Amino acid sequence: MAIHENLLGGPPPTHLPDDPGPREALAAGTAPAEVAGRYPTSSLAWAQLADEAYERGSVVESYAYARTGYHRGLDALRRSGWKGHGPVPWEHEANRGFLRALHALARAAGAIGETEEHARCSQFLKDSSPTAAQTLG
Repeated sequence: MAIHENLLGGPPPTHLPDDPGPREALAAGTAPAEVAGRYPTSSLAWAQLADEAYERGSVVESYAYARTGYHRGLDALRRSGWKGHGPVPWEHEANRGFLRALHALARAAGAIGETEEHARCSQFLKDSSPTAAQTLG
């Protein structure tokens, strides 16, 4: 029996369970609002809504969508054993919806002048997944 020890002393990475329904629906071209209505716990659908709203200049709407996706993701992380800190790897595809929502929340918070929330969410993204922070910009 192999024992895997975390040599850095921190919590193990959290890997959310895969939920292919929303990802497949979005990839097939289903409107993000329809996907969010069908899968309201999907951070990915809310993150996509946030991105689209931001791109068309609806920053407050983007903020609201991103906040919904962020909170849905926090709920999922907690159900998966996350204790409020530790890695949430971008490399695990099921984590990407939460990480995208977190990025979108930081971006929208910065755009509306919520400097403390922007800084907190940006740091949270970097702490959770340096790869996501780099990939998402």
